[in-house]
Amino acid sequence: MFWIHGGAFTSGTANDPTFDGGNIASRGDVVMVAVNYRLSTLGFLALDDGVTNGNYGLADQINALDWVRKNIQNFGGDPDRITIFGQSAGAASVRALLASPKATGKFKGAIPQSNLGGGGYGTTYSSWLDIETQMSLASDAILTETNCSTAASKVDCLRNVSATALVTGTQARYLTVDGKYLASSELILNYKAAESLSKVHLMEGLMRDDGSAIISYINTTNLTKSITDVGFDASKIVGSPLFPTPVSSNATLDVFNVTSRVATDSIFRCIDQASAYAGVWNKVFAPNQYFYEFNRSYQTYGWDPNTPVCDAPKTADHPNGDPDLEYFKCHSGELYYVFGTITRTGLPLRDENDLPFSQFILDSWASFARSYDPNPDKGFLKSRGYANTIKELQIAGEWKPVGTSGKEMRQLQWPSKQASFRDVEQCEALGWPLDYYSRA
Repeated sequence: MFWIHGGAFTSGTANDPTFDGGNIASRGDVVMVAVNYRLSTLGFLALDDGVTNGNYGLADQINALDWVRKNIQNFGGDPDRITIFGQSAGAASVRALLASPKATGKFKGAIPQSNLGGGGYGTTYSSWLDIETQMSLASDAILTETNCSTAASKVDCLRNVSATALVTGTQARYLTVDGKYLASSELILNYKAAESLSKVHLMEGLMRDDGSAIISYINTTNLTKSITDVGFDASKIVGSPLFPTPVSSNATLDVFNVTSRVATDSIFRCIDQASAYAGVWNKVFAPNQYFYEFNRSYQTYGWDPNTPVCDAPKTADHPNGDPDLEYFKCHSGELYYVFGTITRTGLPLRDENDLPFSQFILDSWASFARSYDPNPDKGFLKSRGYANTIKELQIAGEWKPVGTSGKEMRQLQWPSKQASFRDVEQCEALGWPLDYYSRA
């Protein structure tokens, strides 16, 4: 399992206790590798000089893949059974690797977790820029801020600027169509999709309220202002029966609730569901794609925007939060579960279900890496005494693939259940219908 961390292509590290691989390796019976890659301007600067074409961070990931394929057998791994997985910008990296000619044939499984796309802040994560656009969004400002805009050789000038200065102020963070690492402006998911993708097994999904941590909590009771301030067209939303405003004693929270839904749909859900739908209908990937939505979360200690909306409410009976009560299931809220690191990072278990749920999630992810099926082999579970996961599968049944309807997903909670894609009508109204990628 080849982990690519997130962080908006400007921050983050593989050496994060959240991603400690001890439990996923020992319990999951896999070899896990977490990689670092160049970030910010040092990793993604592109210039119109015909030489500096960006994507250095993506190149680092592919270089790491090459290292793993060459050496992982010495650590007990199989170079022909690599599953790449990543969250947020790491998920965007997975998507880019699926499209990259340089990564073709270098992995067999892929798990993008909470990939960004669609509109607003998420646009550039799934729709990649040409160098001219990269220049206008970032590079021109970087050259101006470093006094390199009029230099005969802009690269030589930048090399005399400290690394610290290059990663402050305006930062390059965009994947670029350079013709080498990325040859198209997006992952092709229609009938023209690359033949190599038919050999890749895919599992993907999102948090129920992924957008709640991406936007700022706008302290207003004016829905039009709230929607507009986070960068979306309020005319499609305000007054629409598809986006009703809840009525409670907290009018500001009611407005945030609608705004969060719009952000989640626009930045995450619509594009990710459309990608899965196109993958099935156009038979892009290996058979049996899987899709999920987390309806239970544990927000990471180091990144908890808009506190406390992303946190389980605290009660007398649950002083650390009650996950059975309603709260926003936000971006990054699945990471402790996937890696089994709630207690490893020193955090408390909030109730009696946090641990068995984490065991079930870890077992599902590792099972996908071993067999390209998130339903663990029953003999494997029994031989290892994984009673909680055995019980969960008995209660909830097996996780079914997206299926012929192209709209099947697993709602990951305790217990889990099968469900249909959410907000399909809302996505169509926002401009990203379910057949967004599957059209010719």
